[in-house]
Amino acid sequence: MPLSAIDAITPAFHHTKQQLLQPFRAAQWAKLALVGFLAGEMTSGGCSSPNFNIPAHPRSQHLLSMGLPVQNPMLYAGLIAILIVTGIVLFVLFLYVSSVMRFILFDSVIAKRCEIAKGWNQRQRPGMRYFVWQLLFSFVTVAALAILVGVPFAFAFAAGWLKHPKEHIIAMVLGGIALFFVFLAWMLVSVVIQVLTKDFVVPQMALEDLGPIQGWRRLLPMIQSEKGGYAAYLGMKIVMNLGAAMVLAIISLIAILLMLIPVGGIGVIAVLIGKTAGLTLNLYTISLGVVFGCIFIAVVIYAISLISVPATVFFPAYSIYFFASRYPRLAEALYPLAAVSSVPPVETPPFLPPPEPIG
Repeated sequence: MPLSAIDAITPAFHHTKQQLLQPFRAAQWAKLALVGFLAGEMTSGGCSSPNFNIPAHPRSQHLLSMGLPVQNPMLYAGLIAILIVTGIVLFVLFLYVSSVMRFILFDSVIAKRCEIAKGWNQRQRPGMRYFVWQLLFSFVTVAALAILVGVPFAFAFAAGWLKHPKEHIIAMVLGGIALFFVFLAWMLVSVVIQVLTKDFVVPQMALEDLGPIQGWRRLLPMIQSEKGGYAAYLGMKIVMNLGAAMVLAIISLIAILLMLIPVGGIGVIAVLIGKTAGLTLNLYTISLGVVFGCIFIAVVIYAISLISVPATVFFPAYSIYFFASRYPRLAEALYPLAAVSSVPPVETPPFLPPPEPIG
């Protein structure tokens, strides 16, 4: 009988406890933190990091103007173009790494052992398929949003609403409300498709060497035959994500504050030493500060990943146990001993007496 959304919580919790604490292995915990971050499980698992907005000092613009000379506007345009291209390249690269790491995380939860190098070599084929799927899906999502937002704005511009907004205030308000709900509905549909692909299509791709489309063709009949069960799964996952987000956010905030104490002290000492040595705010000191800032951000992100390891293991385990009761191949991988014991034993042939001698 298939497990319900509530029944799958208990085995997923016990699985997480066994994998992380019985026994506790610091190396495995560190690997899972890296895999979970690169696979994007921190965001899907409900972990969020706080944002700190530093108010601008009124003299900051004056200091920047003193340290940085005015350059050619074309130089800034070129730097902006380089940053945009670099951002796109990094996004595509991270998306590919994330796609492969998704399968490594799946294997790690199934085997209760994380092997990054081995998984990276073995999961290139399904990782590439999942990468292409995510790339195309991201493009479709952005294009659909552009159409949903662009068409109403084009209509409002053609009708003259934007030139004389006071004369069409009611129509613009009603149109804005309708556009907001359409935008919200599309974003909800996109998130649901991403979650279902990650939780139920990826296991099929990992176990049977299928493509995303083939996986969805198999998944859709399952969902149609059990709409209530999958809807309850999504609802339960939202509730648990919210709870995990609150707990992990509090713990992460405390950890960040503890890390800021020594880093802030070192920063104050460095500023005092720099002033004593006669250093001023220029391109080199700003670049040095940016480098140290990036290092600190990387350390903070990895620290949050370490804190999020229980959620990184629990949520994939929850989806695996829920889906294993509906997908026999996953059940065989999750319960290998049960699969072996279910095979009938091979009967040995009866003992035959040796032939009598001739003559």
